[in-house]
Amino acid sequence: MIVSPLNTARFPVPLEWGMPPGPEAVPGARWLVGAIVREWGVPLSAEAFEDLELCASEVIANALLHVNDRCVVTVLRRSGRLRVEVADRCPALPRRERRAEATGGRGLVLVEALAEAWGWCPQQDGKVVWFEFPEQHEAPCPTHGWGTAPGLAAA
Repeated sequence: MIVSPLNTARFPVPLEWGMPPGPEAVPGARWLVGAIVREWGVPLSAEAFEDLELCASEVIANALLHVNDRCVVTVLRRSGRLRVEVADRCPALPRRERRAEATGGRGLVLVEALAEAWGWCPQQDGKVVWFEFPEQHEAPCPTHGWGTAPGLAAA
């Protein structure tokens, strides 16, 4: 029997967990990243939250599908930034494919477009691919100029 963090998670969830290889693990890992972010109360817009989950899916899927081995997912929150790291045991660096005729490699192009920052670093027995999203705190209400008032209906 495989023990999954989806079956054993207690909030607050540990920052790091292992994922077994295979495409069936990706949706659960995506859900768990989102659940951690919601539990922590990280201020993100609905659109940024969806982008975060999509980036998590892409990076986790790359590790699980292309390496065909277990990976370790880590979610960190520090200095107003949310960071997701995926460590695998493959030393090959990730590739971004931009050619129209390519059949793969577009996931990292998507991560590059959606995340504020992303990258990778080698480890002793593989690499870590990571991406970051900034927390989105609301700006203070302007003291002058045009704006909107909550509760007023449009004319």
